[in-house]
Amino acid sequence: MTVSAAIRAAEKLLPGRPAPDGATDPRWQAIIAVSEFIEAEPEPVLEFAKRWGSHEQEDLRAAIATCILEHLLEHHFDLLFPRIEAAARENVRFMDTLGQCERFGQSLIPKNASRLDRLIKETHRAS
Repeated sequence: MTVSAAIRAAEKLLPGRPAPDGATDPRWQAIIAVSEFIEAEPEPVLEFAKRWGSHEQEDLRAAIATCILEHLLEHHFDLLFPRIEAAARENVRFMDTLGQCERFGQSLIPKNASRLDRLIKETHRAS
């Protein structure tokens, strides 16, 4: 499977509706399939994350945060943070998605963690 095929497959299911409690959510599974391309092809994965990480549905934003966005920052912080920052400043829902991310890998480096924390604090003050 290619990243384009994974994105097309996911977008056929999105936004959709959350699965009942305890059931496997096919939307989350499709998002996980897109996440498999984070290390090798971060650019199209970021565009996918920006689109769906700005959606009104909270569950969908949580999936983007935990399955994709935090791992993009884990592996490609310096490359992608400027665009993630711009998207977060432009869209309050994307900022909410970013605020749900845990820190891993490159986002744990002190200077990167400070940049991320500063952005989230600054944006929360403005809202």
